[in-house]
Amino acid sequence: MKLSDFDFDLPENLIATRPVRPRPAARMLLAEGDRFSDRHVQDLPTILRAGDLLVINTTRVIPARLTGQRPRDSAQGPVSAKIEVTLTEPRPDGTWRALAKPLRKLAAGDNVVFSPSLQAHVVEKTAEDVVLRFNLEGDDFDVALDMAGQMPLPPYIAGRRAADAQDRDDYQTVFARDKGAVAAPTASLHFDAALMASLRSVGVNFAEVTLHVGAGTFLPVKTDDIRDHKMHAEWGQITAPAAQAIIDTKAAGGRVIPVGTTALRLIETAATAPGQIAPWSGKTDIFITPGFQFRIADGLMTNFHLPKSTLMMLVSALMGADRIRAIYAHAIANQYRFFSYGDSSLLFPD
Repeated sequence: MKLSDFDFDLPENLIATRPVRPRPAARMLLAEGDRFSDRHVQDLPTILRAGDLLVINTTRVIPARLTGQRPRDSAQGPVSAKIEVTLTEPRPDGTWRALAKPLRKLAAGDNVVFSPSLQAHVVEKTAEDVVLRFNLEGDDFDVALDMAGQMPLPPYIAGRRAADAQDRDDYQTVFARDKGAVAAPTASLHFDAALMASLRSVGVNFAEVTLHVGAGTFLPVKTDDIRDHKMHAEWGQITAPAAQAIIDTKAAGGRVIPVGTTALRLIETAATAPGQIAPWSGKTDIFITPGFQFRIADGLMTNFHLPKSTLMMLVSALMGADRIRAIYAHAIANQYRFFSYGDSSLLFPD
């Protein structure tokens, strides 16, 4: 299939820059095969069935965006340059991969000062990013990063406004626990404690998995033939209890519904056969496109995605490309809010 098969026109005013409050008040487009209905996330307890399993991602977003100064001596004396860094991935040796802007202002050997307590040394520079070694480690690094960093809002929000204190709460799920993501699993942003209690009260169960969402989730697809696209890799883990909950749900006739594309990609990575899954840990670069045979997921709760993105390809694989085009046309015509801070959809194929 061609990249243009996943394109659509989206009015700028439908791109959400703030979420609705309370979280479950967000609208939700329910698609069951070819049947659409306009609902709200707070309706989930009346939509889902006893015995259904929601698979949630417990990753926690770190304040990965840093602004600092790069001092350097020159023939005219000391000079400095403003550098914006977005951490993308920790490495086993304690360094971090990071995007830097402007990249041309950095070279291996430079230092960047982010705060009186936090600075980094540029260990390596590539054509796309840099490798940084910070002056702090462990809890000391976490504390300094929390003070100096900002939430790494997606480009389509950051281009419209700067991150602020409110995003510390808005861009984090209520069940975030395991630090490591540089982007939020945004389908989960619609949940609060009261909604989760209501779902449990009607017999809906939860399984917790972890996938640390990387900045690669926002990288554009640049190949016209989508088969030529190289998917970014992200670290994830499915514990034995989570795998068993999925197996038990499938065996009992319940539906396994990942909350977000991150949870879906992870459980399909760990699937061993239709309805079967094993504990798993590692990096996944699974690329789900039309024709993919889903072995675990019976549905998907997800926000509305960018045109020509890998996530548009994923939902097209689940629902069918023609049906997704109809779903998105309905969402646009009915003024649903799009992307990370936008509204939700609950998708069930035939």
